[in-house]
Amino acid sequence: MNLALPQTQCTRCGYPDCHSYAHAIARGEAAINQCPPGGAEGIARLAAITSRAPLPLNPEHGVEGPRRLAVIDEGWCIGCTLCIKACPVDAIVGGNKQMHVVIDADCTGCELCIPVCPVDCISLTDVTPGRSGWAAWSDPQAERARARYRWHEIRVARDQRENEERLEAKAEHKLANLEQESKLTEPAQLDRKRAVIEAALARARAKRGV
Repeated sequence: MNLALPQTQCTRCGYPDCHSYAHAIARGEAAINQCPPGGAEGIARLAAITSRAPLPLNPEHGVEGPRRLAVIDEGWCIGCTLCIKACPVDAIVGGNKQMHVVIDADCTGCELCIPVCPVDCISLTDVTPGRSGWAAWSDPQAERARARYRWHEIRVARDQRENEERLEAKAEHKLANLEQESKLTEPAQLDRKRAVIEAALARARAKRGV
């Protein structure tokens, strides 16, 4: 089911990614006409797989159109990195306070970078005029986008885990050296501070299942 979707990860179907939408269809919780990037052919593919009757694209989720690419205006980009964080396939590169650049070959045209830009320096350009849906997006492109999204999820999970481990190590160090590192001097205040840190560590470990 998931392979019948274009893998733009645009969320216009109402689900966080193509995989989630595919599962919702398989469970009978979603209709097959909620994917604008797939368009009419995408609906036909899903209809054939599910043995459901084809339906017109639901306008509540958007309209079928040409494939678009994001373009960043170099003169206005402030390097905030918000678009990098929003891109589901890591198609935007750049550092903090440095100009960002879109990798055209990897951009799915999901548009998720548009609303997060605080200076409105990102626009969309049509790259398949006269062609839309699967006529504007190939199976190899979809497979590449699916793979990049999978690695994006792995990277985000890894970064989150490493950040949590850094914070936990910092809290453990502070707990072990509380009297030296704290401005508090009264024993009762130190005990309260110690209890707060211990509670935070317990929550972190419970979250990780340790």
